Amino acid sequence: MLGINYRRIESNSVGYKSDYEMYSLDFEEFLWVKGYDDAFIEDMLEHMRDLAPFNEVQMSVCSSLFLEYCILGGMPAVVREFIAKGTFEGSLEVQRQLIVDYKEDIRKYAEGIDQTRILNVFNHIPVQLAKDNKKFQISKVASGARFRNYRGCIEWLDDAGMVNLCYCLNFPELPLQGNYDDTKYELYLADSGLLVAMLDEESQEDLRANKNLGVYKGALYENVVGEALVKAGYRLYYYKRDDSTLEQDFFVRTASALIPVEVKAKNGTAKSMRTLISSEKYADIHCGIKFTGGNIGYSDAVYTFPYFCAFLLKRYLSKADV
Repeated sequence: MLGINYRRIESNSVGYKSDYEMYSLDFEEFLWVKGYDDAFIEDMLEHMRDLAPFNEVQMSVCSSLFLEYCILGGMPAVVREFIAKGTFEGSLEVQRQLIVDYKEDIRKYAEGIDQTRILNVFNHIPVQLAKDNKKFQISKVASGARFRNYRGCIEWLDDAGMVNLCYCLNFPELPLQGNYDDTKYELYLADSGLLVAMLDEESQEDLRANKNLGVYKGALYENVVGEALVKAGYRLYYYKRDDSTLEQDFFVRTASALIPVEVKAKNGTAKSMRTLISSEKYADIHCGIKFTGGNIGYSDAVYTFPYFCAFLLKRYLSKADV
């Protein structure tokens, strides 16, 4: 709740403070906790830059580590429990206690806003992410709910650092700032481990016992990648045309180009991305990036990377000729 309390400070002397966005651990920090050094991470980045597929052992190791991170998330108390015991035993209980603490903090710190409405929005995030259309619909939160009555609730959760907001672009072109509809958005949990803790019992069993990250129609994949982008310094944007099936999960930008980012639960053709790349309507888009469970590859201006490389995207693009 630091973001909420910080707003209560009446004055800050210019030049006497520095502002930082603080998050739970990202995958790189999780790797450090597991004992992997910067050389290991730099090797992952070099594979991306050289478009060199990982060998079978590397894919197995990195995928296994990433699965652990997806289930646990980056909340320090959860990771500490896991490292101490060496198993997932007890981690779900810690995660669920954190969810309870979050809800208690909403009741404690939310002032001037209906706390029940904030809780309703928070509780409905996993439910709405499970749908094919992941646009967050206030009308589904409660009977008779209207956007104008819930706007402050969304902003409060965002300020508290509990959610990541992903706005719908008016049109996929640069600049991004100001080129979005603030009444259309998708809501993701700021920590994917807490999203896991909010899943139903059947999904929990499927995820932890069967290692099936495809639960909730790939919503967990999108949440994890969106979280990685935010922690890397990106703001989240998506696009969906009202008059067609064209839809894109995320966008990032370089100095001169707009790059669509697709998150695929299964390897397959990203039809919308290929339309964005090939059509002359979208002049700022020349290539795309797809994150999947598969290996590194490149085909028809689409760069494919494993999910576990998402945290490196900004570093990759800083020197990539795309």
